[in-house]
Amino acid sequence: MSSIQQIEQELFPATRMNVVRPGDKVRVHVRIEEVTVAAEKGAKMGHTKQGEDPKVKYRTQVFEGMVIAIKHAGPRRSFTVRKVSYGVGVERVFPIESPVVEKIEVISHHRVRRAKLYFLRSRHGKSARLKEVRSA
Repeated sequence: MSSIQQIEQELFPATRMNVVRPGDKVRVHVRIEEVTVAAEKGAKMGHTKQGEDPKVKYRTQVFEGMVIAIKHAGPRRSFTVRKVSYGVGVERVFPIESPVVEKIEVISHHRVRRAKLYFLRSRHGKSARLKEVRSA
């Protein structure tokens, strides 16, 4: 085993390693940082005191869609989620071990025969559906 793999195992114990697979419908809870407008103006104008943090709020945003790809392995692993919002396809890439990703919920599993589901980009309507795998 190489030294990089040893360091990765020490720093990142296997917490979310095998959570998602291609063809899963997931709900990803992402932490978003918002800076208030007053603090933003003050920071631009130089009105904030030294050592004072601008007002930062955190909120959780949910991104729900189909996992179409998984890249890399180990803690550097990332997955691509695709959804259609108001008729426009939106894709987002999430690193699995990122502190920004608070929670990953798997809603359903679908039967797929490929590792990358990029063909779904060109499909619309009924042809974009995948067959759901029912758990017993």
